[in-house]
Amino acid sequence: MPAETVPPIELNGKGLHLRRWQSRDARALCDAAQSSLSTVGRWLPWCHASYSLDDARAWVAYCEQGWTNAEDFAFAVFDDRNGELLGGVGLNQRNPMHRSANLGYWVRQSRQGEGIAARAASLVARFGFEQLGLIRIEIVTLPDNGASQRTAENIGAKFETLARHRLWVRGQPMDGVVHALIRADMT
Repeated sequence: MPAETVPPIELNGKGLHLRRWQSRDARALCDAAQSSLSTVGRWLPWCHASYSLDDARAWVAYCEQGWTNAEDFAFAVFDDRNGELLGGVGLNQRNPMHRSANLGYWVRQSRQGEGIAARAASLVARFGFEQLGLIRIEIVTLPDNGASQRTAENIGAKFETLARHRLWVRGQPMDGVVHALIRADMT
């Protein structure tokens, strides 16, 4: 889908408001990362002790470019009652030929365990199937990331395999647990 045909997207439901990352989100993103080092940082190398406002601004710019190129579709996730930044979710590694993409998500530490990741991932998966015409969405996690695997299963994704050296994490190859979601799996 050419960038010009991608309208401003906002997804709402189940107590959440999702929208494209904006420059005004950088401070909240930096704060969420800094307060989530022991959980989010355990699985996602970008979330580290020296994560700065400049890093957050660079991420937002990267996300804006992803939307412009119609390659990556990253959403900031907010509580629809108070506007608190809860985390992020997005479709990336888009393969137009095979109409597939990867789905990733994270939730700030103070709000984990509330089902936010599953609710946000479900909204974005529907966007992928309905708006981007995807036929397959993969969720790839490190083998010991049980919380993300449960989230994948909670939205209907099916376990497919343990793929050897599927991920590159902190400078080394790591195995990845692959779950896949097709439109018929959505509940």
